[in-house]
Amino acid sequence: MTPDSVIAILDRDEPTHHERQPHWAVRAMLLWSHRRTLARVTAISLAAGLAISFSLPKQYKSATSIMPPDQQNSSAMMLAALTAHSGNLGALGALAGGLLGGHSSTALFIDLLRSGSVSGHLIDRFNLQHAYHNRYRIDTARHLARCTKITDDKKSGVITITVEDTDRVRARDLAQGYLDELNNLVLRTNTSAAHQERIFIEQRLKTVQADLEQAQLDFSEFSSKNSTIDIKEQTRAMVDAGSRVQAELLIEQSGLESLRQVYGDGNVRVRETEARITSLKTELTKMTGSSAPLLTEGLQENGTDGNTDDKNRELYPPLRQLPRLAVPYADLYRRVRVQETLYELLTEQYEMARIEEAKDIPAVKVIDAPGIAEKKSFPPRLLLALFLTALSLACASALIILRDHWSTIDLRDPRKALAADVLPVLHRRIHSALTFKRGAA
Repeated sequence: MTPDSVIAILDRDEPTHHERQPHWAVRAMLLWSHRRTLARVTAISLAAGLAISFSLPKQYKSATSIMPPDQQNSSAMMLAALTAHSGNLGALGALAGGLLGGHSSTALFIDLLRSGSVSGHLIDRFNLQHAYHNRYRIDTARHLARCTKITDDKKSGVITITVEDTDRVRARDLAQGYLDELNNLVLRTNTSAAHQERIFIEQRLKTVQADLEQAQLDFSEFSSKNSTIDIKEQTRAMVDAGSRVQAELLIEQSGLESLRQVYGDGNVRVRETEARITSLKTELTKMTGSSAPLLTEGLQENGTDGNTDDKNRELYPPLRQLPRLAVPYADLYRRVRVQETLYELLTEQYEMARIEEAKDIPAVKVIDAPGIAEKKSFPPRLLLALFLTALSLACASALIILRDHWSTIDLRDPRKALAADVLPVLHRRIHSALTFKRGAA
């Protein structure tokens, strides 16, 4: 039985209607008559689908989830980052309104993760232009955006970052890289009061440290030139030593008078006592020194005074010069003590400011760290092969039905006349284009 006879049997009651829309059984008979062709198409398409599915590279996914900080601790940083990344006042107002309610930090963290700063650092860090075989950075950034999926839970605010890549290790490293770059970006955009205070104290601490070092250097230079280690202790020691020398001098002088009365001036013991008295007077004079003003530093450096070298070689300054040295000594010592006290206070405040800054900085809290995928996520080879086979079978069936329908159309139909005029022209154009390409090659 032919398809025309089946149509005649089925169209006895309503011939006009079924001339426009053939019965499904007619189409089934038509496809059954071409079952060998459809079987060959199915086999070829199945083989081609398997080849295509197995030629596609494997894709691996690595996911990590983070929990944004509380809005109370990060409102200042959020506004700063918002100002830095907003393109116009409208967007700024919209995001600022979001900061007042809900999980605004979640939305902002998602925007930071999708920012060009993060993607640019990841491209440079992992050399993604070479890995993705892209010439331009903008194409690499788009490729990275397609391979990255950032979602958030509306109720809990948890952000999930999923990265897909042909290399399972690189997928894990990219997911971890998003966390690292987010932390760095948050640190760079942090402009809270504690952060500003820490920066100010840090700069002031460097200045005070330099002043302290200079004051200590000046103090050591003064002490080295004038042999002043501790004015108070040196004065006490000098007074005690001078008192002992003066007491010995008085004793020797009283003994000398006694010896002169007993032995006379030419006796050896008398001359020995006189020599000891002269030595004690010289030592006492050296210890006492002169009350004349000290030479200026410039004269000491130029060496215009002949006694400068002798003075510099003395182990201690004279007693009468100690009050005059006490003033600059006390001034230099006070400068050192002031700078030391200031340095200690600033160091303590600096540590406190760092603690407060650490409290204000919204740290990214990682819930699930990224790991290396054990199984591929794409492609599903069997499903892809079956889909391509079904698609090919459907296209072949539709082509058979359309070809049969086209053969039943009258040659005088305008559609066939149009096809008869257009198809030869298209065929000649395509043939000439192919011939030109072959000649150019």
